Amino acid sequence: MTEIVDAQPTAAPEPFEYVEPIFGDSPEGTHVWQRVPYNADDYGPVSDYAADFDHADPAYNPNAPAVWKQLRESGCPVAHSDRYGGMWVPITHDTVNEIAYDTEHFTSRAVVVSVGRPGDLSLPAPIGGAPPITSDPPFHNVARRLLLPAFAPKKIEPWEPEIRALCQQLLDGIGEVTPGDTVIDAAVQYAQNIPVNVIGRMLGFPAADEERFRTFVHDVLERIAEEPGTQEGFDELGKYILAQIADHRANPRDDLTSYLMNVELDGQPVNDEITGGMIILLLIAGIDTTWSAIGSSLWHLAQHPEDHQRLLDDPEVMTFALEEFLRAYAPVTMARMVAEDNDFHGCPMKKDDWVLLPFPAANRDPHQFEDADTFIVDRQENRHAAFGLGIHRCLGSNLARLELKVAIEEFIKRFPRFELAGDTRWSVGQIRGPRELPVRILEVAG
Repeated sequence: MTEIVDAQPTAAPEPFEYVEPIFGDSPEGTHVWQRVPYNADDYGPVSDYAADFDHADPAYNPNAPAVWKQLRESGCPVAHSDRYGGMWVPITHDTVNEIAYDTEHFTSRAVVVSVGRPGDLSLPAPIGGAPPITSDPPFHNVARRLLLPAFAPKKIEPWEPEIRALCQQLLDGIGEVTPGDTVIDAAVQYAQNIPVNVIGRMLGFPAADEERFRTFVHDVLERIAEEPGTQEGFDELGKYILAQIADHRANPRDDLTSYLMNVELDGQPVNDEITGGMIILLLIAGIDTTWSAIGSSLWHLAQHPEDHQRLLDDPEVMTFALEEFLRAYAPVTMARMVAEDNDFHGCPMKKDDWVLLPFPAANRDPHQFEDADTFIVDRQENRHAAFGLGIHRCLGSNLARLELKVAIEEFIKRFPRFELAGDTRWSVGQIRGPRELPVRILEVAG
């Protein structure tokens, strides 16, 4: 791939210098603040998800569908937790949908729940630190329009042969396979490499840095229960992005980073802080979400040879199966912050409370989907929420669908039969998917 986007050079803004963040116990004069004093003991195992919900409990993601079902059937449409300084968790499709569309009472300024909240020195609403996902109206619409051209179908479709070649290369790299004996890690050796490589190339970042990208994902999304200001490597992502912007300024090239550096707001180029935030969004959101969807889909097929065989026998079914993988194994839970005190169906929500939006739970609501907990490979009606609800519907959905489709097709074509071969280790936090996925290869295509 050579052409990514049509970038037009403009006068460069002043370079943004990295600023050491200030931490504190109030939003005034801080970049990150804690609402309550930190105590690591507050983040132990969960025994009651209705009153003490924690998506970072290692037991949550492996059992999330059962947790959602138990909460719904017990009459709990909105769970609560005192963890992270206070958090609410709508579980039903209706409650998730209502909050996702309510930009008056809920702000997107921060979308990853953690012990810390953005302080007054961080980019304020309606911009937020990683626009447009952290932006509120009216800035959200402006920021989103800046990114949409880069992810339009005509820009993404030409990547299919590149992604297919990458998948084949990864499968070749597994080496010699003895059917019935060879066990591979379909997450580590395959799924996790695909979006890392693709988004890195789109951004024009060094291929040698792919392992760093995985570390960034872990730091941002899985280390949420650590005390702010004590996390080693906390600032590495921001420093890395600013270094890449500086390198692109010194050595311009035709890629997504150069495009973002040259877009304009009100006739003026965006500054490095906003550009860096958009790049962080693309890097983090473009990696973990898709590799989790790929891994979860292979996890399903390893246990359901009938669905695997159906895809081999009738490749046209992939059109429906792709949407069903996204519905049944949607990886993304987003978050909002309460913008002002309000009563949400009897829940006394206070300003700066966190609100988790588990779109995967909405996808399993039986009031929204028939046989919601059953994977139906050729499900016809499937208005799922895997790419979100409300104004922040995933702008990278064209790329995500393409990567997921090609990754599944190439894996099952190479390995017509495979099965689970040990314990799957699931992620921690708001993105749900296998981190380790051992499968035994039973058959290799001739």
